[in-house]
Amino acid sequence: MSEPVNKTAEAESDVRSEFTPGQSSDTDPHSTDEAVIEASHAPEGAGDAASSPNGPGTDTAPVIEESDGLAPAPESDGSSPSTDLEESSDTDEGSGSDAGDNDAAEVPARPGRRERLEHEGDIAADYLEELLEITDLDGDLDMDVEGDRATVSIVGANLPQLVGNQGEVLEALQELTRLAVYRETGERSRLMLDVSGHRAARRTALEAQAADVVAQVKESGERATLEPMSPFERKVVHDVVAASGLKSESEGTEPRRYVVVLPA
Repeated sequence: MSEPVNKTAEAESDVRSEFTPGQSSDTDPHSTDEAVIEASHAPEGAGDAASSPNGPGTDTAPVIEESDGLAPAPESDGSSPSTDLEESSDTDEGSGSDAGDNDAAEVPARPGRRERLEHEGDIAADYLEELLEITDLDGDLDMDVEGDRATVSIVGANLPQLVGNQGEVLEALQELTRLAVYRETGERSRLMLDVSGHRAARRTALEAQAADVVAQVKESGERATLEPMSPFERKVVHDVVAASGLKSESEGTEPRRYVVVLPA
């Protein structure tokens, strides 16, 4: 019964001699194969002892790495692949943010109010110039900005057909011009149109009339009512009344809406 045990011990010794680190590997390959075959027929546990130079129960992973010639794994510096990915993601996001900032910087700033009003005047002038060509009418165009609105005037010719009775045609043409501006800008326009100095002359006359009414109200202490007017004309009267220190209101409905001047 002791002879098989001795043979097994001899096989273990042969295997250990073949795989012991530090010894020369210039051994006969046939003897190595025989040692492996003998170790495979050894009792359970003997093969583990033979494959490990440190004896039974020892982890074989380090021995395998050393026998394969692989360098030991470097010590961890506390980072992990996931951390590297996160840092890469942060870098990408930063690049995207910079790109977005560049795009935002390339977007032109919204023009100032005066520039927008001047642009409205240019659009209106183009529209009116085309209208004059279609109707074969003469006239030059003047553009300006007065207060919070653009103004366009057709000057250089007497064009009563574009003014109409009490300025009705002029009011309609002004609305068409505002629509042309809206079509281009997408914003409502308060542009003021004048033809052949009609509004300028009407403004002068209304300012004088409003001044007379203000004096009358101050003297009598009673309210005064003016005739129906267009929005432009009512605006002129309201401005004169406000400058005098009194108050005024618009009453009625279009097109017969009128101004009432109130005492202090």
